[in-house]
Amino acid sequence: MIVANRKPVSEIVDMIKDQKRVLVLGCKGCVSVCSAGGEREVEILASLLKLGCQKEGKKIQVTEASLVRQCDKEYIDALDEFDGEYDAIVSMACGVGVNFIANLRPMTKIYPALNTLFMGGSTEQGAWTEQCAGCGNCILHLTGGLCPVARCAKSLMNGPCGGSVGGTCEIHPDVPCIWQSIHDRLERLDRKSDMLTIAPIRDWSSAGHGGPRKVQRDDLTV
Repeated sequence: MIVANRKPVSEIVDMIKDQKRVLVLGCKGCVSVCSAGGEREVEILASLLKLGCQKEGKKIQVTEASLVRQCDKEYIDALDEFDGEYDAIVSMACGVGVNFIANLRPMTKIYPALNTLFMGGSTEQGAWTEQCAGCGNCILHLTGGLCPVARCAKSLMNGPCGGSVGGTCEIHPDVPCIWQSIHDRLERLDRKSDMLTIAPIRDWSSAGHGGPRKVQRDDLTV
């Protein structure tokens, strides 16, 4: 899932300083799971914005709402229900949701309430870690399902660097060396010979250097 966290309230208050009515818009997708932009977070941010604006000597009308997802046109159409009730939207979705609304509502002011961080998963209560870089050229079949692009500090493709000591990365003792983890996992699966395959120089052309990426599923077109 996409992991994000909320921007400082002071930064958001500064964004909307010229607005009189805002719609704080949550998303029930990824950012709800990582406790950054769900209905509870919408309620909290709405209250904080009122207090923040009051502190600045300004009154603001805040409306609260949440969409199933902000990255699908069919759900963004639900904004029609709030037409005329706001001057700007404060989106609590990831950057994808902000972009989608900006694309589909060209005359709507929209401000991001979150910083989009990475694609990851929950490792323990209240903690999420990056697992995938979305680089567009997956090699997980060679590495036991563990991603060295996202999880190696140097994105090394052919084993650990000289800074790996005792199974930890040189950047911090709490960061495991992913190549040690790959080796151990392949050994457990009796696939250690996969480590002998030399990965070629990585082709980063699929990682976004050619502009925004797009996937077209012809089997889903009507």
